[in-house]
Amino acid sequence: MAENPAFAASGEEAITRRIDVTPNEIPGELSPEELEDYYDIERTVREVEKGDYKRIALQFPDELLRDSVPIFRRLKARLSPGRELYVLADTSYGSCCVDEVAAQHVDADAMVHYGHACMTKTSRLPVIYVFGKKPVDPEDCARKLLKSLEASSTVIENRKAILRHDVAYAHRADKILEKLKAALPSSTTLQYSPIPLTSYPVTSSSTSAQDEVLKVTNGSDQTSDTVAEEGTPSEIILYVGGESLSLTNLLMTHSHCEVHTYDPNTGTVCLASERTNKMLMRRYAVVQKARDADVFGILIGTLGVASYLPLISHLRKVLARAHKKSYTISVGKLNPAKLANFLEIECFVLVACPENSLIDAKDFLRPIVTPYELEIALRAPQSWTGRYVLEFEKLLAEAPDGTQNVSADPEKGDEDLDQPVFSLATGKYRHAKRYGAPETNANLNDPSSALVLRDQDGTVALKDSAAGAFLQARTYRGLETRIGQDAPAVLEQGRSGIARGYADDHPSGG
Repeated sequence: MAENPAFAASGEEAITRRIDVTPNEIPGELSPEELEDYYDIERTVREVEKGDYKRIALQFPDELLRDSVPIFRRLKARLSPGRELYVLADTSYGSCCVDEVAAQHVDADAMVHYGHACMTKTSRLPVIYVFGKKPVDPEDCARKLLKSLEASSTVIENRKAILRHDVAYAHRADKILEKLKAALPSSTTLQYSPIPLTSYPVTSSSTSAQDEVLKVTNGSDQTSDTVAEEGTPSEIILYVGGESLSLTNLLMTHSHCEVHTYDPNTGTVCLASERTNKMLMRRYAVVQKARDADVFGILIGTLGVASYLPLISHLRKVLARAHKKSYTISVGKLNPAKLANFLEIECFVLVACPENSLIDAKDFLRPIVTPYELEIALRAPQSWTGRYVLEFEKLLAEAPDGTQNVSADPEKGDEDLDQPVFSLATGKYRHAKRYGAPETNANLNDPSSALVLRDQDGTVALKDSAAGAFLQARTYRGLETRIGQDAPAVLEQGRSGIARGYADDHPSGG
């Protein structure tokens, strides 16, 4: 009989599984000299020796693992004795983030991050970034970006332009900047600051966390970041790179700017900001679903980004003030099967780096929102200007006590407890549940609001439990203990042997 692969997989699929990557995402076959240059072997050795790091973790994304062994050998041969190197393959969350959790398993005091990086500030370890060096033609880039500006009838005289690019083109950014300055009118101001190749944790003795993250995330000084961030229509953003999460986040956070992109892989240009409104509309639809939720799950999508713990505490305060129930969950890399196990949760809030925060939840059972979208959903007036924030520090700076503009106000008491709420997602009225309400108005005899636990002292009813209410509504609630009601079973001798041929003590049975 043929073996059913659904129940008895041989494991071949896991070995032969192919990793889906976008074209030109990985370098081709590199000669020894090209590999040295592409992965900045000499610079990495200098930075390690300069910092006197003893245990260094090398973090590779899946698509670059094939080069991990030759890189390891070259670094090991050139570093001074007494330094240990460890290759990190499978990341805890996104490969663009620095995996400080895996690095702590080997007690590393520094990391080298290879490939694409989101450039979020770390909270514990110094990081040496090796982006790789993708090819780009600076002259063709400048010419076609200028052509895109002319085709869209953009007035560029006496305006401010900001150059942004994917991190893989940082090695040619100076040449691109030179060609763009020569192509643009002299009255146009072109701003750019290099992306840093190293990053250090935020400390209390340094400048403020917000300024530090802005410098590293955007790769420019505070003045140009503030200009781009405000998103006034007078700015033009020139982006060098293909379709990616970096470009998506740029469009979302700079929705008022005109963004022209150049893709070095195909040599094409386009006005990318034309689709920004559609992207914001899709996110606004998710926000409306979050307004209807009463039970939230705070998903931990990072353990390395600075200020992630204060943000989680901030979200708990906001949800508690709005009389919402919240659970904090860490499941590693997200997939629909994992989150489907938490059926009592009606909406998830993902705390992750900017590039991993925007999740297209079509395949997920529940909507997934960002912390900023959650705050919009909990605001009493249903309004959104289109402003979008993904940085943790900005959210905390704008609401330091975690209680601004939420829909519920405990000073008003429970006068609106039974008032129905209109849902824009369903087009119907609904009665919102309120968790953390005063006990005087709560119906403690309602079996749907209590979960009965049995322990040595008897039974205890837990009020205000969303999981308990969900369990009471289910037809099957697990096996009952029935302590003291059923007589203990008689112990019998079991079978012995191995699975293919047990020795049965009762041959008459078969």
